[in-house]
Amino acid sequence: MELRQNLAGVDIRAEIERLRREKNAVILAHYYQKPELQDLADFVGDSLDLSRKAAATDADVIAFCGVRFMAETAKILSPDKIVVLPDMDAGCSLEDSCPPEQFAAFRAAHPDHIALTYINCSTEVKALSDIIVTSSSAETILAQLPADQKIIFGPDRNLGGYLVRKTGREMLLWPGVCIVHEAFSETELMKLKAQHPGAPVVAHPECPAIILDHADYVGSTRGILEYAMAMPGDTLIVATEPHIIHQMEKALPNKRFVGAPGADGNCNCNICPYMALNTVEKLYVALRDLEPRIEIEESLRLKAKVSLDAMLTMASGSVGKGDLGPARVTGD
Repeated sequence: MELRQNLAGVDIRAEIERLRREKNAVILAHYYQKPELQDLADFVGDSLDLSRKAAATDADVIAFCGVRFMAETAKILSPDKIVVLPDMDAGCSLEDSCPPEQFAAFRAAHPDHIALTYINCSTEVKALSDIIVTSSSAETILAQLPADQKIIFGPDRNLGGYLVRKTGREMLLWPGVCIVHEAFSETELMKLKAQHPGAPVVAHPECPAIILDHADYVGSTRGILEYAMAMPGDTLIVATEPHIIHQMEKALPNKRFVGAPGADGNCNCNICPYMALNTVEKLYVALRDLEPRIEIEESLRLKAKVSLDAMLTMASGSVGKGDLGPARVTGD
């Protein structure tokens, strides 16, 4: 509120456009950002899409509307670029669940395992990993590993568990969870399905298995959007961070998209509190001052880049649909 008052009288959107041109800046935004930030971005995408854009951009400045690990990924891949994050406190519960020193000890206790690590982690954990994956690339990358290769998967136990059930591959799972996707309620989801008979359910694989079991489709944010574009019906129940619905409503204004609820029956409880820290005002200040700026020590960056490069190379085998396959899988 104080920042907004201090910027009273400033045409913030016009200033963002001016700064974007003057500083040769590109604005990247994740689907979980507020609609006004998505609409200001040059590119909106999932973690894999955004990583590729960060690696390929010819901009001098990357303004990353997302959370800290995403902006750090951009800096790892584009070290010569200035990377700013509107709010440096925009963290991630999955990153917090996997302290680097504990992950290093876990790896040391299992020396015959490689670390296949979800991108929702710190730069330090990326540096301790062999291959980074996103929800849209995980199965493609996993399929390229030898069948007898032992694997540690972290930090998301729900995504890891989904991959185990889907592929039959055994993996040691780190016990992290996303606080947003963990909050969905099976009871409330069943009530919502009863209110909208016949409406399919889409879910992100960060959701617990008890939610995924009710999904007609499980996939990354991009995959979920592609499902929405192709679905024949007029109503879709969406079990992921609800700001993705903005893109659905823009593309398909005549269809209805209903956010899956938490235990209180309200989908707003599933808004990511970290993503919500970024605002249009903070984006303007970040472009104006080129702060807060992401800085990574070079030897750490190079170590982390190895696992990200492996992801970008191995993910190229994907058909590009951003999904992890059918929701219903066999196994425990």
